[in-house]
Amino acid sequence: MELNRETITSAPRPAATVVLLRDAPSGLEVFLMKRHGLSDVLGGAYVFPGGKVDAADAELDMRAHLDQPLHALHAGLNEADIDERTAGALYVAALREAFEESGVLFAQDSGTPSDASVDQCARAAAFLREGRGFNVVLARMALRLQTHSLVPWSRWVTPTQPSVMNKRFDTRFFVAAVPAGQVASHDNFETTESIWLSPRSALQQYWAGQIELAPPQIMSLAHLSRHANVHSVLAAARVRLPPLIQPEPFDQHGERVICYPGDARHSVREQALPGPTRLCFRNKRFEPVNGFESLFD
Repeated sequence: MELNRETITSAPRPAATVVLLRDAPSGLEVFLMKRHGLSDVLGGAYVFPGGKVDAADAELDMRAHLDQPLHALHAGLNEADIDERTAGALYVAALREAFEESGVLFAQDSGTPSDASVDQCARAAAFLREGRGFNVVLARMALRLQTHSLVPWSRWVTPTQPSVMNKRFDTRFFVAAVPAGQVASHDNFETTESIWLSPRSALQQYWAGQIELAPPQIMSLAHLSRHANVHSVLAAARVRLPPLIQPEPFDQHGERVICYPGDARHSVREQALPGPTRLCFRNKRFEPVNGFESLFD
């Protein structure tokens, strides 16, 4: 992973990410995908499904195709500076990206309470490959998106001095359990590999140089490692509002340091995440000051 030191003055682009979860015999697992090496956003790194909000996400007939009213979605995000339709568009973007990138469709027939079947997922994917927009697919198949399956987890805003890419994003992270019967997989276009790992195992592979992770993924996995199963994650997310995390990078002794809320150098004194409050770029990776195990303290 190469360090980027350029300053970016443009406003961050709204984006949404879904952290897909499942229970395995050994405990909680998280779905990670390897971005195409030529991608201009975290190329070669392992990420959660997600992407930027498109204009069409706000144009969806939300009354017909969302299972919750917009005021409920707006309240869950805890963002007073956006309106209800913008909040709805963030959920739509998260659900659309999850389907486009991993094949997981959080939806049900408008007239029934059952989850989308494997056949419906395949049919919807075929429509997308034909070039039909996500909104058109929902209308044609009379599907209602299951926003209640997504729970806001955190909000990450790329600083004006990003460390691993040359774009800025304002990304809402959601957590969700993969619907029964559905199989998550990479799309072989934007992403080239995928894997289910426990949060700790993913971090161990990162530490061993087997996979690349960006700081938001590192910190999110460290946070998730404190949970034993999907229920624990979703229950914790539902009883608190998603924290706003605006990393503040600085250079110290020739190293790039990224500090987070609660760090002595950060402008916000209240800690937003468990674990370390700063990562240092050394050994061609981002690592906590006090070593690997401090990710879990």
